[in-house]
Amino acid sequence: MEHRQVAIYLAAMAAGGLLGWTAPGWGPGLEHAIYPVLGALLFVTFLQVPVGALVRSLRDGRFLSAAVVVNFLVVPLVVAAMFGFLPSDQAVRLGVLLVLLCPCVDYVIVFSGLAGGSSRRLLAATPFLLVAQMLLLPGFLYLFMGSGLADIVEVGPFVEAFAILIVFPLALAWALQAWAVHQPAGRRVSAAATTTTVPLMGATLLIVVASQVPTLGDSLPDVAAVIPFYVAFLVVMAFAGLAVARVFRLDAPAGRAIVFTGATRNSLVVLPLALALPGDLAVAAVVVVAQTLVEVLGMVAYVRLVPRLVPADSRGGDLPGTP
Repeated sequence: MEHRQVAIYLAAMAAGGLLGWTAPGWGPGLEHAIYPVLGALLFVTFLQVPVGALVRSLRDGRFLSAAVVVNFLVVPLVVAAMFGFLPSDQAVRLGVLLVLLCPCVDYVIVFSGLAGGSSRRLLAATPFLLVAQMLLLPGFLYLFMGSGLADIVEVGPFVEAFAILIVFPLALAWALQAWAVHQPAGRRVSAAATTTTVPLMGATLLIVVASQVPTLGDSLPDVAAVIPFYVAFLVVMAFAGLAVARVFRLDAPAGRAIVFTGATRNSLVVLPLALALPGDLAVAAVVVVAQTLVEVLGMVAYVRLVPRLVPADSRGGDLPGTP
């Protein structure tokens, strides 16, 4: 399954689109399943990296600094450059800002690992990146759209997301790791849990797409209008991430991870924020989901192209497909 996971993810999105189209009444119920399945996915992701490796990675100030620069300096500048060309609809613009200004904290780890990126460093940076975007997003929205819309996005949902998607899965993973160290039964449970990563990612993508397809309605032209911007963002951030990695003189695995963290966005975690917006801004949620579809397709290209963009070197070597 790991060797075929990209195909599995594409099939899951196709199945989600078909389900959402043929059974639109399931949409609201599927929305409630997003957090549980995403939390389970992050749990098995955290489980694959020992506590000691996470602690050591947090001491890597150069990598963390590069992640901060690419996500909270370079990305806002890229978004600012394209903002004036976006459709004039406020809900569409808000959806684009919500998703592009927030770095990914979930499947970026999977795709970066497939390309030989340092998944351990990304895992260690995950809590920091989520807290930083929680604090910075209202300010970014104020700069782009003024106080009226910035005030709509509250801190509460981000705190909830941090607790449900980061704190609880991480604590549970550490507890299972401790059990596995001392008990054979713990090792068996841990080994079994790690085999569910690909199915959980597929389930997450299927549920997200199926829950949002029924809401498209008359919004399809608005959604289609932002797709070229999402594609352009992926292209630009590949080279922007490479430039940041070179400025900080990172080895190949760390450099590839920086390219991925700059390009992948936090659509699955910000989706509940978009879903909570008032009715006249409801299209923002569909705009967020559209970015997920474009991004997963883009990650297929990234997995193949980023190792060429950031080739192995004598300092860091190449660790293809390993976390």
